[in-house]
Amino acid sequence: MNRPEAQAQKRIADLRQQIRRHDYLYYVEARPEISDFQYDRLYAELKNLEEQFPGLVTSDSPTQRVSGQPLKEFKPVRHAVPMMSLEKEDTLEGLRKFDARVHKELPNENIEYVLEPKIDGVSITVRYENGLLTLGATRGDGTTGDDITANIKTIGAIPIRLQTASPPRVLEVRGEAYMPVEEFNNLNARLRESGEEPFPNARNATAGTLKQLDPRIVAQRPLSAVFYAAGAMEGIAFKTQAEVLEKLRRFGFATPHYWWLCRDIEKVLRHYENDVVCHNDEAKDLRTKVSYELDGIVVKVNDLSQWPRLGSTSREPRYAIVYKPEHWIEKRETKLLDITVQVGRTGVLTPVAELEPVSVQGSTIARATLHNEEEIRRKKILIGDTVIIRKAGMVIPEVVKVVEEKRTGREKEFKMPKHCPACGGPVRRDPEFVAWRCENIACPAQLKRTIGHFASRGAMDIEGMGEVLVNQLVDKNLVHDVAGLYSLTVEQLANLERMAEKSATNVVTAIAATRERELWRLINGLGILHVGEGAARKLADHFRDLDKLANASVEELQQAADVGPVMAQSIHDFFRNPRNVEVIKKLKRAGINPVTALAKRDHSTGPFSGKTVVVTGTLGKLSRREAKDALRKAGANVIDSVSKKTDYLIVGEDAGSKLDKARALGVKTLSEAEFVKMLGA
Repeated sequence: MNRPEAQAQKRIADLRQQIRRHDYLYYVEARPEISDFQYDRLYAELKNLEEQFPGLVTSDSPTQRVSGQPLKEFKPVRHAVPMMSLEKEDTLEGLRKFDARVHKELPNENIEYVLEPKIDGVSITVRYENGLLTLGATRGDGTTGDDITANIKTIGAIPIRLQTASPPRVLEVRGEAYMPVEEFNNLNARLRESGEEPFPNARNATAGTLKQLDPRIVAQRPLSAVFYAAGAMEGIAFKTQAEVLEKLRRFGFATPHYWWLCRDIEKVLRHYENDVVCHNDEAKDLRTKVSYELDGIVVKVNDLSQWPRLGSTSREPRYAIVYKPEHWIEKRETKLLDITVQVGRTGVLTPVAELEPVSVQGSTIARATLHNEEEIRRKKILIGDTVIIRKAGMVIPEVVKVVEEKRTGREKEFKMPKHCPACGGPVRRDPEFVAWRCENIACPAQLKRTIGHFASRGAMDIEGMGEVLVNQLVDKNLVHDVAGLYSLTVEQLANLERMAEKSATNVVTAIAATRERELWRLINGLGILHVGEGAARKLADHFRDLDKLANASVEELQQAADVGPVMAQSIHDFFRNPRNVEVIKKLKRAGINPVTALAKRDHSTGPFSGKTVVVTGTLGKLSRREAKDALRKAGANVIDSVSKKTDYLIVGEDAGSKLDKARALGVKTLSEAEFVKMLGA
């Protein structure tokens, strides 16, 4: 090993140790010592060193949490020790009965209990062999789950290597994956802002995220985890449940922040009254102290040697019980009068339960989302049913279940409409999800979002076409589709709020200038499902003509770079929707001619033609987007990461790790002045 590599190996080991320590402090101790920015710098330095010395990369490095490729499917995995559910009780008296039963089975023995919060998450198990994470799986049916190892590794709260110098040969750890309440609310806010359907509750968001086949998507979601039990073990043993919680914490796992060792059932009940529900002081309620949602408490016999003697049923062990406080999960019974369908800003059709008004947790509920057709079938909901409702996450009204014994025979089955309720156009089932979607780009229910996207910088880039103006254009019926923008007059715009004649003239001029935009901008602007800016560029480069793209078969579409069967089918269906075809015809009549704009691109000459270029830092004369657009027009292949195949790195102020990597790899760097000079050559 040469000297630079030996120095890198030492620094890499130091960085990994620092990052693991800070992960432990953040996720387990909840007392971080450094800022997110400082942590990101440590991580970036480690990643940069590993890219320079790929032979030093190990599978347990913090940089290896996210794998690069999506899975085709989840493989089933059989649990070495079944993941059983727990018996549920809905009264405190039920806890006393549980205690009496335990004492009856184990007469004359001392019985201690551990009181733990029940996290409202998704059950998972992780397996470690010689200290290294080798498997992550869902609970499934308790016997067989899905292998989600790639997704589990993206969760920072789950250690890739146990924090111990003498790891057991095998250790399986059970717990709950969850999405912190604050992070869940932020995620839903971002989804609403982008016009996407928000998740109904944090548990649903967690489950949906863990089912993603692409770990890169999972890594972008704020998942965490908490652990409280052990499964299969070799080379290690525990005597008590309290020891399990303490030892797992030392191994690097986040365990419940609050749990209590109780000498008897009376102590359990006192802790419940004083530390969990706190009837006299709502601010001390346990739910206000933790970052995850709770839906009950778990009482477990502490001595693990007593568990086998207490036995179990086919589904539930007899050494533990769950108690769910009624005021935590207030439910009410009401009548489902009808199921209507509303169209979201992305065109997704969502069934909504129209309810006989009922009070739940202090507010009157008359409507509740039913999410999708699959959910209605799963819960066997019929129009006219008596249903139980609650507030999911204490906020969102949700139909929990049907009271089937109250059916009269007059209930009716619900069927999703074949046409969009907002525009009457055909609807199509999204092949990747369980949603039905209207793909009419002139649909009034999604028109504001459609126009906003069409005018955005990553699409047709219409200067001055902000959200306020778009809202006014739609609300005052001045446009009925994106093609209507090209018919707007200065007089029409000048009569709107905050629009004088000069600003109206500027907007009309900006709209007219887009008739010569590049083809990829129009493709992206049309808002085809699954087609973003990157895909739009590749489609434009492949087909070179909008009509050729529109007339292509699914097989022909898949010949374009990075176009898979799902995207190909979506594009094919989009251009065969009669209403979309009509809008495109109107755009052509308005003078949109992207083929001409494409022809202006010169891929054959110039210093950047055929070169792979990366832009980093802050440029003075151009924005990053303007620089990238100029490079693409000059025939360059613009990418976001530096590699050995990169020809040029254009460097602005405050350049970061990309500059360091370029220097290490010998990639030629250009200042902004050098770049502008070459561009004009």
